[in-house]
Amino acid sequence: MEYTENITIREMRLDDYEGVYGLWLGIKGLGIRSIDDSKDGVARFIRRNPTTSIVAESKGRVVGAILCGHDGRRGCFYHVCVKEEYRKQGIGKAMAVAAMKALKAERINKVCLIAFTDNEGGNEFWKRVGWTARCDLNYYDFTLNEENITNFNQK
Repeated sequence: MEYTENITIREMRLDDYEGVYGLWLGIKGLGIRSIDDSKDGVARFIRRNPTTSIVAESKGRVVGAILCGHDGRRGCFYHVCVKEEYRKQGIGKAMAVAAMKALKAERINKVCLIAFTDNEGGNEFWKRVGWTARCDLNYYDFTLNEENITNFNQK
């Protein structure tokens, strides 16, 4: 899907990993996880969700990305980012729309995302474009490793 004369918005492929990972490394405040965001982790994610993750390209370089997947009920955006010099041109919004349309094509009717509370630019963007910040729930995280599972089982 062509976005502008110089930007192409399209489905993410496994061979985009190096460009996407390089983009992530240049984004201030983006939390990269060693396992989930490794090449194997992203490949596993894309295999499970082959049509919903999106990249923005300019002259063959990745300048924006959204990891997007679903569990059959609700979609979720991860690592939504646009290279700083390409921001405020509608690229993030165009990627989000492409991901939302891909979710709708899979009959997913709701999507969520997680933005760190100190990500002022991201939080401002999502509120401005009509997303609702949820204050009625807590988000819990649990790292799956043997030590944590054993400790959990003993409590």
